[in-house]
Amino acid sequence: MQQLPRRCASGLLASQVRLVAEAGDSSQLNPAAINCDDFRIPDNKGFQPIDEMIVPDGPAAYFSTLPIKRIVMRLTAAGIPAQVSNSAGTFVCNHVFYGLMDLLKKEGKGRRGGFIHVPYLPEQAACLKNEPSMCLEMIVEGLTLAIKASVENGVDERVTGGLEC
Repeated sequence: MQQLPRRCASGLLASQVRLVAEAGDSSQLNPAAINCDDFRIPDNKGFQPIDEMIVPDGPAAYFSTLPIKRIVMRLTAAGIPAQVSNSAGTFVCNHVFYGLMDLLKKEGKGRRGGFIHVPYLPEQAACLKNEPSMCLEMIVEGLTLAIKASVENGVDERVTGGLEC
């Protein structure tokens, strides 16, 4: 956990930590990180764990401590596509999210944390096949609104946010 993967960046505030990575067709807020690495492909350094625990003595999962449903409501009200995504997967993003929450549990001093996936930038998506994108200005506005919603509201909304399979 000393160095974040290339596709992940962290933003820090005095009272919270937020991780952001690119993926999906909207801003996706993840409620939980699971203690499982199961990489279908190697990461940028060639690491490919299969069915391994991230923290051997850690809990099965950690939950985001950010008001993710309130953030989704704030973003969609501003015309920014957003949704709750009930899985951060089992690749690098979940690994980093779980590591963050484990660190906050042990040394967080009351800080809150969470994870947001954002779409590719248009110039990135143009090099890929059938990948959605979002302009940088909208991503920045969405992350700014997410930070404001997190700072203003410690308690999340009790509204449905899950998806049907």
